[in-house]
Amino acid sequence: MIFKNIVESFAVNYAHNSIQKSLYNEFNIDILNTTYTKTPKKDKKYMLYAHVPFCHTFCPYCSFHKYHYEQELAKIYFENLREEMRQIKEAGFDFTSLYVGGGTTLINEPELEKTLKLAKDLFSIEDISAESDPNHISPESLSRFDGLINRLSVGVQSFDDETLKRVGRYDKFGSAKETKRKLEQAIDKIPVISLDLIFNLPNQTKEQLINDINTAKSISPQQITFYPLMKSELTRENIARALGVSNVDNEREFYEIIVSKFAKGGYRQSNAWAFSNEKSADLRDEYVGSNLEYVGVGSGAFSFLNGELVINAFNLLDYGRKVKERQSPVIAKCAFSKKERLKYTFLTRLFDGAVDIKTYNEQNNANINKDLFVELSLLKLVNAIYEENGVIKPTFFGKYICVVLMRDFYAGMDKVRAIFKDDAKIKRSKVLHIMSENTEQKFDQNIIQPRAAM
Repeated sequence: MIFKNIVESFAVNYAHNSIQKSLYNEFNIDILNTTYTKTPKKDKKYMLYAHVPFCHTFCPYCSFHKYHYEQELAKIYFENLREEMRQIKEAGFDFTSLYVGGGTTLINEPELEKTLKLAKDLFSIEDISAESDPNHISPESLSRFDGLINRLSVGVQSFDDETLKRVGRYDKFGSAKETKRKLEQAIDKIPVISLDLIFNLPNQTKEQLINDINTAKSISPQQITFYPLMKSELTRENIARALGVSNVDNEREFYEIIVSKFAKGGYRQSNAWAFSNEKSADLRDEYVGSNLEYVGVGSGAFSFLNGELVINAFNLLDYGRKVKERQSPVIAKCAFSKKERLKYTFLTRLFDGAVDIKTYNEQNNANINKDLFVELSLLKLVNAIYEENGVIKPTFFGKYICVVLMRDFYAGMDKVRAIFKDDAKIKRSKVLHIMSENTEQKFDQNIIQPRAAM
């Protein structure tokens, strides 16, 4: 047992260091002084991502691109968002799925409704996923989106009142009891309701975690997702200020508790950190694991096209001006080597539960056993993966490795968001070496006030 623990500890550290090295070497972003036009390839399938960068309340652990909500400015933004969608259509793209992220996507329901209807008119969209907070899930609100939204992820984060108070959610969204009531009323108003919770919060106890699990399961949503707390330079100080600092890291232990509790019936693990009920056993988090390439529209939206990360303008004024003048809103891109693209695609597929070797090789023009020989050998050595009928699957430990790697990858993306909030830095730079940049959080009113960006 001691030897097993040593091996697994080594493997976790190696995985962490490996992705840090990859990010350090590959995450070099070119600031563009020429026009970048998003164009589709005939043999590619794409997902559409739309970003809504507005919130009423800023949570200390959230690093996503957002501004404080102002109704008139939001209306203008949605108009620009819809115009960019029309331009994407003119470029020749088509989509069968749309993911709307934020921010709080349902923060202006009439404008979102217009946007979703336009998306369905423009493209061959069959499935729409969106995100919300507990204040926008009343039966009356959700009835507006009947036949539009297929999957709604609700950011609950915790069912512990003291935790909710410390992060500023209690006063805004209500107590855990009130949130539970709102969620129960929302069930079946949208085909799929997913609850998002966070584990390994500073000073979180096992009892609090188990209460979160049991409460979430008692509501009977179609999906429950437990994200590990993702600390980065962008959020670390805010988290410490709100929740304190813990000298104990319970991530691995708490992950084991989560998986074991869901293994006892009613839900199945559908990816490394999501659990779906028996009726939705094949439910997947499509944005994370089911799309090789996607097109982002909106301020600060990311696209992944032809092996490149493509970045839209963050500044609301710059974004709106470019769209209205029918210019590409893309201001930067980052190209990744084939090896790193293969590693990332493998990670997302393994995270999602399985890697079909034949399909992987065909989609990526690769020979996985040759191209990722070292990576596969190490994962097999530490009993993180196994092969069955031409499919590579993660063991329990392999799933945890996926959690660690995805957590670290998202922390790297946090650095991108942090840097691109600094307009002056972007305008004076040609290349940004992301992992070498200082992105320690500095409170700046201009960052969060939308009029300062107009």
